[in-house]
Amino acid sequence: MSRQARRARRRTRGIVIGVAVVVVALLVPMGVSFVSAQTDAGSTESPFQRTVQWVRHNGGNGLVNTAERWYYTTLGAPKKGGRPGAVRAIGVKEQATQVLTPVTTVPLRAISTPPPSAPVPSPAATTEPGEGTWVASGRLVDGQPAIYTTWVRPDAVRTSYYVTLMWMDPKLLKFVYVPGTKQPGGGPNPWGSMIPEDQRGSLVAAFNSGFQMIHARGGASVAGEEVVPLRNGGATLVVKSDGSADVGVWGRDFQMSPDIVAARQNLELLLDNSQLNPELRENDTSAFGATVGNNVYVWRSGICVLPNGGLIYAAGPAQSVLSLAKTLQSTGCVRGMQLDINHDWTTGYLFSSPDPNVPTNVVGEKLHPQMSRDGTRYLAPGVVDFFALFADPTYPTPTTTTTTTVPPRTPATRGR
Repeated sequence: MSRQARRARRRTRGIVIGVAVVVVALLVPMGVSFVSAQTDAGSTESPFQRTVQWVRHNGGNGLVNTAERWYYTTLGAPKKGGRPGAVRAIGVKEQATQVLTPVTTVPLRAISTPPPSAPVPSPAATTEPGEGTWVASGRLVDGQPAIYTTWVRPDAVRTSYYVTLMWMDPKLLKFVYVPGTKQPGGGPNPWGSMIPEDQRGSLVAAFNSGFQMIHARGGASVAGEEVVPLRNGGATLVVKSDGSADVGVWGRDFQMSPDIVAARQNLELLLDNSQLNPELRENDTSAFGATVGNNVYVWRSGICVLPNGGLIYAAGPAQSVLSLAKTLQSTGCVRGMQLDINHDWTTGYLFSSPDPNVPTNVVGEKLHPQMSRDGTRYLAPGVVDFFALFADPTYPTPTTTTTTTVPPRTPATRGR
């Protein structure tokens, strides 16, 4: 071999080694990051769910979008027509905890919000038995139902699927925003991204939050601290200092004040002043969820508020963002927003205690039987944020002479 050839080979070898060093330098940190994500002790998500989140956070959002779009338009595309399978009513469970009630000459009853009475209309041509009819569900609060549930089909075409609706009484329940280990990221986290055991005795329900913050087009506030900057105009679910919750537009309906203890934004309102957002399109691919494209019928969830302050959570498969918005509108809500989407993240539960002697030993029951996670999801640390609801009755001020076992509460004061 000539001297010139040997020099060329050495140069080529040097280039190859240099490229290899660069590749290793790039891949090793990625590999370490991936292994760290898979072995995160603070995550209850499956290896698949952790992988998807890791890919998104490391520049692979477009790849995941393409894969999801292909799946939901081919193998995972919901069928048309048909009827839903048997729908099992959740029903009322006894409350496992004793709520301290003032002992008076005239027994006091906790103040409640009138539950919905009118059936939710079905978009399907033929209404199934029980469809749209509200049923008292979950644990009682001071002897009263604080939750009502029902179900309706998502639209007039995909009639073998149904969406579960959960009505929540803001006067009997206390809403708590619980941050995850990764979402929204930073800030206070007194409960360690789960519902602590000492809080479970009065736990009634829980449901998922919104998109990852990088896709939510908004921010979050935890315990009064703005963890991710809140955006004026963003659809916002707020928790107030009295434990109630509301849905609206940040900067118009809400602004930071001592009355707002938590806020979570996700995109823009789907429903405002009882009217659908005019920007909604059945085949939109970016405005309301670029994750899979809104021309895809997937699991979606949302929340809305009624004129009397009651709130409704909706979750189910085979929904476009437009059909979700129409479902929220059909309940009579005045403002509504989308929460999280896709099967792995859309989860809600009602809780009960099988042993009255151990009220903190609770069991979670899926609001929709086809939800992917079991009822322990929010009882262990998780990467994403969520909302939990606890029994928290409000009592009127007694108007007669009373003898109390606990200090009397003033008007509109919630028990703690």
